[in-house]
Amino acid sequence: MKEIIRTEKVTKIYRTGEIEVAALRDVSVCINEGEFTAIAGPSGSGKSTFLNIISGLDHPTSGDAYISGSRINDISGTKLSDFRRDNIGFVFQSFNLIPVLSVTENIEYVMLLQGIPRKERSERVAAILSEVGLEGMENRMPFQLSGGQQQRVAVARAIVTSPGIILADEPTANLDSATGAALLDMMKKLNKKKNMTFIFSTHDRNIMDVSRRLIVLKDGRIEKDEVRG
Repeated sequence: MKEIIRTEKVTKIYRTGEIEVAALRDVSVCINEGEFTAIAGPSGSGKSTFLNIISGLDHPTSGDAYISGSRINDISGTKLSDFRRDNIGFVFQSFNLIPVLSVTENIEYVMLLQGIPRKERSERVAAILSEVGLEGMENRMPFQLSGGQQQRVAVARAIVTSPGIILADEPTANLDSATGAALLDMMKKLNKKKNMTFIFSTHDRNIMDVSRRLIVLKDGRIEKDEVRG
C-alpha cells in the first residue's frame, strides 16, 4: 500500500510562561492511501493537535511529519498554504461555511483559488451535489440549510478538488445521531469510491466502530493502534 502520511517521534509542547504542556509525546504513525481512520481519546489527549500537525496548521516541537513524502516541517508561508489547498480537504465540527455565499459558491471557493475555469467548476459542483444528495439546493444560503445539510456542503467543498486526504475534526459533534450516521455513511461511500484517505478526530462511537483503523491517544501518546479487516 502507498504511504500518504507519516509522523516520526512527533512531540508538541505548548508553553505559557514557565508552564509546559505536552500535547503529543513521541507519536510515530504511518497512514496509507485510502485508509478510513479514527483518532480517538478523551479531551486533552492530543487528537486535534495531531490533525493540526499532519496538516501543517501547526509545527511539532520535535520530530517530523510527512505528507506524500514531503516533509511539511520544511514548508512555510504561501508554499505551505498552497500545499494544503491542493492536498488536504478539511471538515470542521462547526461547518465553517461562508455565510454570505450560496451552496455553489461555498463549494467553488477552493477551485477559485486554484484558478479552475468556470465551466469545469460548474460541472464539478453539479456532480458533487448529486453525490452528497443536495441536488436543487445550489442557490440556497447556509442559514437556509439544516445542520446535516450544511455539513454535507462542507464535505462537498472538501472533496470537490479531489485532494488525497480529508481531515475531519469532530464532524458529527453538532448533529443528531441519525443525521450523523447518514453523514458517516456518505463519507464511507466516498472513501470507497474515490480512494481518498479519511482521518477523523472524534468522540463519536459510530465513527470509531465503522473505521477500518482506530488510533487511541491518551496523554499525548498512542495507547492503541488497531487495524480492522
